[in-house]
Amino acid sequence: MTQAPARSRTVRRQHDREIIALAVPAFGALVAEPLFVMADSAIVGHLGTAQLAGLGVASALLTTAVSVFVFLAYATTAAVARRVGAGDLQAAIRQGMDGIWLALLLGAAVIAVVLPTAPSLVELFGASDTAAPYATTYLRISALGIPAMLVVLASTGVLRGLQDTRTPLYVAIAGFIANGVLNVGLVYGAGLGIAGSAWGTVIAQCGMAAVYLLVVVRGARRHGASLRPDAAGIRASAQAGVPLLVRTLSLRAILMIATAVAARLGDADVAAHQIILSLWSLLAFALDAIAIAGQAIIGRYLGAGDAQGARNACRRMVEWGVAVGVLLGLLVVLTRPAFLALFTGDSAVKDAALPALMIVAASQPICGVVFVLDGVLMGAGDGPYLAWAMLLTLAVFTPAALLVPTFGGGLTAVWAAMTLMMAVRMLTLWLRTRSGRWIVTGATR
Repeated sequence: MTQAPARSRTVRRQHDREIIALAVPAFGALVAEPLFVMADSAIVGHLGTAQLAGLGVASALLTTAVSVFVFLAYATTAAVARRVGAGDLQAAIRQGMDGIWLALLLGAAVIAVVLPTAPSLVELFGASDTAAPYATTYLRISALGIPAMLVVLASTGVLRGLQDTRTPLYVAIAGFIANGVLNVGLVYGAGLGIAGSAWGTVIAQCGMAAVYLLVVVRGARRHGASLRPDAAGIRASAQAGVPLLVRTLSLRAILMIATAVAARLGDADVAAHQIILSLWSLLAFALDAIAIAGQAIIGRYLGAGDAQGARNACRRMVEWGVAVGVLLGLLVVLTRPAFLALFTGDSAVKDAALPALMIVAASQPICGVVFVLDGVLMGAGDGPYLAWAMLLTLAVFTPAALLVPTFGGGLTAVWAAMTLMMAVRMLTLWLRTRSGRWIVTGATR
């Protein structure tokens, strides 16, 4: 009678070790990326307000362009992890190479679009006459590094699928340090101004991509995997990424609608919204780290044909998501006065932000479940369902958010709509995982 509980505890401890081993380094790598922008901002900010404003516009455009292609990491992680679970490392790395070739092709296409249209894109984002030349310069130079950025995404997916999140952490740390040193040297030492910051970031991103490619190429040679581009494999990678692209675009639309509604409420509300959104994004990194672990672990179990192991891992990761969500919520409640003081001394902004922050705090356990189940279904390769579920969520959120200015409630109502959005996502994801239809075993889905 005591053997079953003992086995259960052993299984839970095994899952805990796997989750921690993958999630903790993944969190560090996730946090390192926005630090690139922060470092650039700190260095360029001393050149002048116009240069900093230009950097802000260009960085927003670049971040949007790259985030759209985050499926290169997610889809590759799931596909590679399945083949790892099936014991076919050669096919796993071959699958990863298809994702990397796709990243290079997409990067070249983005360069072809951005270089000639940079001034128009900057104008579209509302840059002032003084900031626009700096934004255009930074955008055109930084665009040359987009293929490297996308290779980094795809290569990160390969290593995550291989159950390795430590290497991406080390590369991210090295890239962050190199970016800072290069920026200081080129901006001030070489006197290149904002162009030096852009070149420093491009060089750092290319260096990161080179390290990733070196690691993947070594693995390919060790396991006899071909490095040549395969049209069928690249096409399959693109097809697997389309549903995740729809999911990402839908989520971006939700965030844009929320910001647009907040802007209609007044300066204090939109300022408070931006502060809260930055915190919400930071909290998301912690929860997304568990989701990344979920992608890798679930893909491996399903590839190995272990459906029960996938169910057990899913259940344990949901428990982790809830626990981390509760902890993050408590931290928000306890630190909210000090957190707001870091960003503003305006009492109107603080008054708008405080009740909305309480809603954000209360919603963190829901967010924990959403991020985990999102990662589980990504790891299972259940992209089409994720796309339809996010479109449904967008359809529910949009009218709820757009009615806020009419019915009142201010920023608190906006973030209540955001919580509704997360609740809808949780419901759709929970129904899917409960149905078991996501459990498709084998090296391919």
